[in-house]
Amino acid sequence: MTSTPVIDFSDDVEETNRRLADLPDRVIEGDPHHTTRIRFESPDGAVMSGTWTSTPGKWHVFADRDEICFILSGHCRLVAKDGTAKDFRAGDSFIIPNGFEGHWDVVETTKKHFLVRHVK
Repeated sequence: MTSTPVIDFSDDVEETNRRLADLPDRVIEGDPHHTTRIRFESPDGAVMSGTWTSTPGKWHVFADRDEICFILSGHCRLVAKDGTAKDFRAGDSFIIPNGFEGHWDVVETTKKHFLVRHVK
């Protein structure tokens, strides 16, 4: 029987880079750039986890997922459709549940660990 290894977030893994302006329907303000290091993806693709960094900017939250975030550095804000805003900094953790409508506002470059569960 093969044992499943524990995933160590300090291990170096390949990173992907994306300029969010390449998805023009998402960006509200600025020119945010994202760097993502996927640490784990379930065989069915429903769950993934990793480390993400974003430069400042504002964009619409992605839908069809539940996301748990732990902020490692920086300052960001989540703004709900009704204008309610919550600020997050290093050491903060939160969940963005599927169905949340609003946008990210990365005030200063922010780095987080995340776990996403895609909702079909």
